[in-house]
Amino acid sequence: MKSGHQHPFLGGLPLIVRKSLRQHLLSTVITIVSVALAAGLMMAVFAIDSQTYKAFTGGPMGFDAVLGARGSQLQLVLNSIFHLETSPGNIPWQLYTTIKEDPRVELAIPYALGDNYRGYRMVGTVEEILTRFEYQPGQKFSLQPGGRIFDSSRREAVIGSFVAQKTGLGLNSRFKPYHGLVFNEEDQHGEEFLVVGVLEPTNTPADRVIWIPIEGIFRMGGHVLRGSGTDYQAQSGQEIPDEHKEVSSVMLKFKNPQAGFALDQTINKQGKVATLAWPLGSVMAELFQKLGWVSRVLSLVACLVVLVVAGSVLASIYNTMNERRREFAILRALGARKRTVFSAIVLEAATISALGALLGFVIYALILAFAAAIIRNQTGVVLNLLALHPVHLFAPLGIILIGALAGIVPAFKAYATDVASNLSPHS
Repeated sequence: MKSGHQHPFLGGLPLIVRKSLRQHLLSTVITIVSVALAAGLMMAVFAIDSQTYKAFTGGPMGFDAVLGARGSQLQLVLNSIFHLETSPGNIPWQLYTTIKEDPRVELAIPYALGDNYRGYRMVGTVEEILTRFEYQPGQKFSLQPGGRIFDSSRREAVIGSFVAQKTGLGLNSRFKPYHGLVFNEEDQHGEEFLVVGVLEPTNTPADRVIWIPIEGIFRMGGHVLRGSGTDYQAQSGQEIPDEHKEVSSVMLKFKNPQAGFALDQTINKQGKVATLAWPLGSVMAELFQKLGWVSRVLSLVACLVVLVVAGSVLASIYNTMNERRREFAILRALGARKRTVFSAIVLEAATISALGALLGFVIYALILAFAAAIIRNQTGVVLNLLALHPVHLFAPLGIILIGALAGIVPAFKAYATDVASNLSPHS
C-alpha cells in the first residue's frame, strides 16, 4: 500500500461500531439513556441557575426603587416587586405624599397589602399602576377585551392573567377576599369585589396579583390603620383623614440615576424612619450571593453524575471485551492494525456518548419545562425555554470527550488481544 492512502479497515470503523452497538443493544440503550440523563441534568442545572439570576436581578421590574418600613431591603423587594415574603411593616401616608412631590421622582405608586384570594395577593393601589406604569420600556399593562380600570371609589378589581387562569375568575365575576397573605378558608371577609378587568399576560409577577383601589384595603373589615400612631378604623360613608392612612410600600421611578444616590443618602444613611431598596438589581443579587452555595452544590452533583456515567460507558464496553476477543483476532488476521482495533473501541464509546448527549436535550427540555412551571407558579417569573447558554455547547462536547476517554481502557484491552490464542478452535 502506498503511503498517504487510507488503510482499508479505517473506512470500515463505522461499520464495526454499528455492528457492536446492534449486538449489545440492551446495554447500549441503557448506557445511552444514562448519558442522556447526565447531559440533561447538567444543562438544566446551569441554564436554570443562569436564567433565574437574570430574571430576578435584571428582569422587567419597571421601578427603580422601593420605599418601605425600616428593615431589610431584600425583604422589601421580595414583598413589593415579586409579591413574596411578608411586609416588613407600614409607613405613614405622609411619606408617600412627600416623596411623590419630590422633583426627582417621576412616578410614585403606593401599595397596601393584607389580603388574598385563594393565595393570590390583593394589592391596594392607585389607578396610575394601570395608566402610567411601564413594566418594560414602552409597555404598559393592557386589559383583555371588555375590561376597564377599577373605579377607586368602588369595590372593584383588575386581576392578573395567571390569577384568572388558576382561580376561574373572569370579567364580571364576584369574589370575597380572605384576610392575611396566606390563604385560610376560615378568614373570609364579608366585602365582595367585582372583577372589571383582566390583564393581558406580561410574564412578570404582576400576572399573579389582584389589583384593587387602595381604599378597598383601608376599609376592609377588621383592618386597623395606625398611620398617626393610634388605632383608627374606617367608617362607612366617612372620609379617612390622611394622617391615619398608611401604606406597605411606595414603588418609585426616578427621573435620573442621580436621584437614587441622593435619596439613598438621605433615607438610608441619614434617616431612621424608612428604608429605600435601591438599586433593585443589586438588592436581588445579594439574595443569590447568599444562596450561591446551593447552585455550587447542584453544579458539583451534576459534574459527579457525568463522571459516574463515564464509568458506566467504560464498564458497558469493557464487559463485552471477553466475548469480542475472537472478533478482534479475526480482524487482526485479516490485516487490521492494532491502532484500528483501538480506534474502533474509542469511537464506539464516543458514539454512545454522542447519542446520549443528543437525547440529553430532550431530558433537558423536560426538566426545564417542569422547573419553569414551578417557578412561574410560585413567583410569576417566566423562564425562556428556548434561551441559549454556553452549557448547551460545552456539556455535549465535554460528555463526548469524557466518553471517548472512558473508552481508552477497554481499547487497550482490545489492542493487546493475542491473535494466535484467540483464533485457535474452542474445545
